[in-house]
Amino acid sequence: MSYISSNANRWYCARENGFGQVGAITAANRIPAVAMKAQNQRDKSQRKDKTGTRTWAGLPAGMRRHTTFDATSYMRNWADPTVLPPHGPLVEAAMGGQGTLWAGGTAGTDCSTTAINFLAPHGLNPGQAIVSEGELRFVSAVLSTQTVIVNAPFSAAPAAGVPLGATATYGLGKDLPSVSLYDYWDPSDAVQRLLPGIAVDRMTVSMNGDFHQLQFQGVAQDVLDSASFVSGQGGLTAFPAEPTPSPVDYSLVPGNLGQVWMGVIPNRMFTVTQASVELRNNLALREREYGTSLPLAIAPGGREVTMQMDFYSQSDSATAELYQAAREQSPVGVMFQLGQNAGQLMGVYLKSLIPDVPEFDDSDTRLQWKFRDSRAQGTVEDEMVVAFG
Repeated sequence: MSYISSNANRWYCARENGFGQVGAITAANRIPAVAMKAQNQRDKSQRKDKTGTRTWAGLPAGMRRHTTFDATSYMRNWADPTVLPPHGPLVEAAMGGQGTLWAGGTAGTDCSTTAINFLAPHGLNPGQAIVSEGELRFVSAVLSTQTVIVNAPFSAAPAAGVPLGATATYGLGKDLPSVSLYDYWDPSDAVQRLLPGIAVDRMTVSMNGDFHQLQFQGVAQDVLDSASFVSGQGGLTAFPAEPTPSPVDYSLVPGNLGQVWMGVIPNRMFTVTQASVELRNNLALREREYGTSLPLAIAPGGREVTMQMDFYSQSDSATAELYQAAREQSPVGVMFQLGQNAGQLMGVYLKSLIPDVPEFDDSDTRLQWKFRDSRAQGTVEDEMVVAFG
């Protein structure tokens, strides 16, 4: 009998129809597994009965259980644009809004870099994304059934007859759905795990590492495992078998590929060295009710969307305008594009971010500005949009 290799690990995620009702998976639900910590603990209640001894007599079965998780995954390609991307369930669990597919369209005549005309009705709404020649942009206004305005200019105006790629867009919602996360290992007789009722408290999108990275942190209803499974847990009669595993069939996206656009009038920032966007739901679970040892529902709190970014300062108008906006606490639009090829794109759009005055870091040979926890604002569930293309 040998040790279990931590490299022999596969994850799958699926949205649940109800909290703790395990969602079914197929091989298409696989996401890259990097690292996960999941901890299931009973309440550490203190016995105060007088037993006549200093020995702890233990706790009865049925005490409340609390489960936390922290999962890190890489952004992967979107191989089949007719269905939502594999990371979609976790993104929905963090954002609240259900993913919206757009099948794509065909550019019409007289397009500009920001005004896109279509040959036929586009069916787009503000906030949805479109893709042209390896660039992803978000619709900021719909002028007509065949014309939209995007949040930042494309490098070149789409030529008439050129197809615009499919996208999946995720907006914010007042309520949060739950997700099932499957954790399978080799060999097959090792302990396999399943986390039902996952509620994402924090989602972090990180750029300019080795690969673009997604981190999800939060709580779950329970941890089920193949060694101790009892029929009825998670609404299941048996611990679910893994879909037939196959060799790695997805592509990762290098963390240095992408674009950053910022400003009241969007300007492309070419000197960014590190950036991340974090969404915090400040959620709690309904876990103190009488009559149950497991949580019953998700209770999200006030949302926080923040950005951190480091870049080398330049003596240009875009950098000066950004500093002025920070001093005056004026909102600016911010968009991150991760990747540079269709089918391997992700976008994060904050339409109204208040930049904090940056820290000046002169410890390097070049002056670097560091923005820390600049916060996005909005009106009704609209401070952040995420899209894949």
